[in-house]
Amino acid sequence: MRLGPKIITVGAFALAALLAWLSATLAAGVIETRSHSAVRTALIEANHEWARVHTDGLQVHVGGEAPNEAARFNALSVSGRVVEASRVIDGTTVRPAAPVAAPAFSVEILRNDEGVQLIGLVPAALDREAMAEEIRALAEGVEVTDFLEAADYPVPPLWVPSLNYALDALARLPRSKISVTAGAVSITAIGNSRDEQRRLETMLSRLSPENVAVSLDISAPRPVITPFTLRFLIDDRGARFDACSADNERGRDRILAAARAAGMEGKGACTLGLGVPTPEWPNAVIMGIEALARLEGGSLTFSDADVALVAAQGTDPALFDDVAGALGSNLPAVFSLNAVLPEPAAEPGDEGPPPPEFTASRAPEGAVELRGRLPNATVHATVESFARARFGVDAVYMAARQEADGLPEDWPVRVLAGLAALSEVDHGRVTVLESSLSLTGTSGNENARAEIARLLAEKLGEEADITLAVTYDERLDPLADLPTPEECIRRIEVILAARKITFAPGSTEVEGESAEVVDEIAEALRACRDVDMQIEIAGHTDSQGREQMNLELSEARALAVLEALGERRVPISRIRSKGYGETQPIADNDTAEGREANRRIEFRLVAAGDAAPDEDAIDDADGTDTAEPEGERTE
Repeated sequence: MRLGPKIITVGAFALAALLAWLSATLAAGVIETRSHSAVRTALIEANHEWARVHTDGLQVHVGGEAPNEAARFNALSVSGRVVEASRVIDGTTVRPAAPVAAPAFSVEILRNDEGVQLIGLVPAALDREAMAEEIRALAEGVEVTDFLEAADYPVPPLWVPSLNYALDALARLPRSKISVTAGAVSITAIGNSRDEQRRLETMLSRLSPENVAVSLDISAPRPVITPFTLRFLIDDRGARFDACSADNERGRDRILAAARAAGMEGKGACTLGLGVPTPEWPNAVIMGIEALARLEGGSLTFSDADVALVAAQGTDPALFDDVAGALGSNLPAVFSLNAVLPEPAAEPGDEGPPPPEFTASRAPEGAVELRGRLPNATVHATVESFARARFGVDAVYMAARQEADGLPEDWPVRVLAGLAALSEVDHGRVTVLESSLSLTGTSGNENARAEIARLLAEKLGEEADITLAVTYDERLDPLADLPTPEECIRRIEVILAARKITFAPGSTEVEGESAEVVDEIAEALRACRDVDMQIEIAGHTDSQGREQMNLELSEARALAVLEALGERRVPISRIRSKGYGETQPIADNDTAEGREANRRIEFRLVAAGDAAPDEDAIDDADGTDTAEPEGERTE
């Protein structure tokens, strides 16, 4: 059967179409595969491993999450260079940017004689102008230079108490660098003396707020010791220093080691200071201590370059000559030795008349009694005047008699030196004899014994026979005698009980007699400036007038008192003002007397948590967060 021409033609066209479709499909598949491979390779080489590629015919789809917009744009550009850009379909996204972290707020406060500089980054909510005013008030009007930058981020926790504490410390440190971050304060400062250094360290440690890490590095110049004194004794009470001085740590350690080798118990103490007469001081002192140890008793006194070696009574003369001779020969040339061997004790029955004696006793309450012998009326009057000048006109009871027989020529000098020594203790007794002086007493000064030994060596000479028994009582230390917060408030309550702070009708001005009352309160608060406490100044009114008006008036008056205290150089960073209007009466508002009693200003302690500032506001008086309700402070 023969096929017709039409069928053959149709079949040929169909076959050709099939072959064309197969060829196109095969070509598209090749192009798709090659495009995918080429684009993917190019992206990997361009460090875009994050990009995903798939093809759909001639279209090249690029997807994935780009780390940033620049990476996304670059990936599309790379793809467009490999294949025609119109074939590239963008399916990429950009990774969401991480929220910007709040900056680390910090302030560096530098204070010297030229003024105060503020450097750092602080929250934008901080009233920097108010803080500068507060610093000027705390630091007695010094110039404040503000180099601070501000950032509008939330105030971090502990930022407020840290900054408050730094401002309190700044008021007490004329030469200092204070670094503040949220929860940490670092203080580097210089004190005028060792005593001030100890006082500042104690005070700043007591004031440090809870949960704030405080680092203190307070140094003090070494004291100038004049004369440069050391006194070492060996007697029935053991080996010990009455006074010890050294010019450096190494010399001090060598001296203390020699003292321990001579029988001194414990670590011992030796003051580092300026004024050493020669670098050979430690070597000379060590030689002297070793010599006294060989004698097994007596005293060794250095006063600058003068050295006194006094043997104990009963020391073998031959041993004394050997020891004194060796010490005199070996001491550095600048030192001058005076070696003393006391006379043997009198035999029983040969005592003779009683030796002359002068005693002065000082009672804990301050009364001083003077007894014994003085040579004449002139010395009698001199001693009495000296005692009244030292101890108080009304504190001295004079019971000494005038009798010159048997008194040594230097007796007045010895008596006056004994009184000067007694004035260095809080209570005690000094006994002056012809050849010796002894003092027993109690002091609130840890260095009292060394200072007394230095004073007596200067007045009586290095070879003087001096016995000191001075004990330290922490309860008498002025640093340990700070008033309690309750005592500070009671002082203010006594002032307000005598005279009230009053205002003219409708006025918020502190003037007239009220200004005098605020003066007294300011003095009481300055005396309590080292006491850790939070104070609220509370304003109250009677019930006359509208309640809201009374509230606002009481708030304004309490704030006026706070500002008046600030003008009087009272640190106010730990004081807040608050008005209570007519809500807390203490008397009947139906009587004139009751209304007068209700119109009042009160000072009271508040718990630290109650006085904590609110996170959303900054106090306009001290540059710190406030905790007052709306309308509490009115300008």
